Amino acid sequence: MKTAQLPPVRVEQSVRDEIESVLRQGESLSQFVENAAVQAAQRRKSQQEFLARGRESLKRAKKSGEYYSAKDALDVMQARLDARIAQRQRGNADRS
Repeated sequence: MKTAQLPPVRVEQSVRDEIESVLRQGESLSQFVENAAVQAAQRRKSQQEFLARGRESLKRAKKSGEYYSAKDALDVMQARLDARIAQRQRGNADRS
């Protein structure tokens, strides 16, 4: 597989020092920058996909006239979160 180079990044020395202070054993500055760039790209892709799903949902809602209040949506999300937390707690209790 061919590799490609990212353009050099100019930062204040204090930024470089801060990054170097958190490098893991055997990790290079280049690896850190590459990982950060990959994570940022993945985060942006997820954000774009999230927005696209939201836009499609809005189109469907406008077409069908079926809308849900923010409170209803938040209640559903809270219930899912509560169920997941309870599931994790049960799993942790089983391991003890």
